[in-house]
Amino acid sequence: MDRVLTFVNSDRAYVRWGTVLLALLAGGLLWEVVGLQFNQAIMAPLIGDGVDHPGTLPRLGRYLFDDPEYLLSLLQSIQLFATGFGLALLIALPFGIILARLVMLRVALESYILMLYVTPMIALIPFILSILGFDFWPKVLVVYLFAFFPILYNTLEGARSVKPEMLEVAKSFRSSEFAIWTDILIPYTLPFALTGIRQAAGRALVGMVAAEFFLSTSGLGEELQTASRNFDMAGVLATILVITGLGISFMKIAGVFEQKYSAWRGLDR
Repeated sequence: MDRVLTFVNSDRAYVRWGTVLLALLAGGLLWEVVGLQFNQAIMAPLIGDGVDHPGTLPRLGRYLFDDPEYLLSLLQSIQLFATGFGLALLIALPFGIILARLVMLRVALESYILMLYVTPMIALIPFILSILGFDFWPKVLVVYLFAFFPILYNTLEGARSVKPEMLEVAKSFRSSEFAIWTDILIPYTLPFALTGIRQAAGRALVGMVAAEFFLSTSGLGEELQTASRNFDMAGVLATILVITGLGISFMKIAGVFEQKYSAWRGLDR
């Protein structure tokens, strides 16, 4: 029994990967069995029989390799995500450090930032719609708002946690404000900011789908709505798999950078 427990709790790579593969296989088998028991308008199996129960994976393959319109929708969603997320990065990272350096500014804006942070962003979509309309940039604003605050708060906390002794030493050597930023604040804050970026990636993806649903329908949001209106559950689930794959990819990329720079703040992961 002890040997079994030791093997199951092992940190060896083949044990971990084997566990992941078994879990995925079990989940896929359950999905297939349940999907075959329901009408195609309610649930679609993973593989299906191609007649009464069209499969999700075959539909996904057709979408990605034999449907130019779907690929165009995918590119539109990626463009929306990249624009909103990129703007959030460009603004939230320096703004977080500025708030840490200028105490009076942080105190003045703290209440407004907190109110926006705790407000469900989906609730702001009708307000954005009434002011900005249905174009591309209102949707970018929704993605931006979803991603902005996790990056801002983590960057701010990282900059505020800089040891005062480090800043005092820099001042004693008459370092300029620019040198303090480049030599102390940015390197020290980077691991914290990367944690916020990883969290923001998932939130931005939610904002992307919400914007495509509630503002002008386009991209993967439009594909979801079209498939659901036609009671095409294979199409719905295939698009959900695409969105899930995008989310996992974005968070994994951010996680790699977070892992790389986590040692800068004394973490051993």
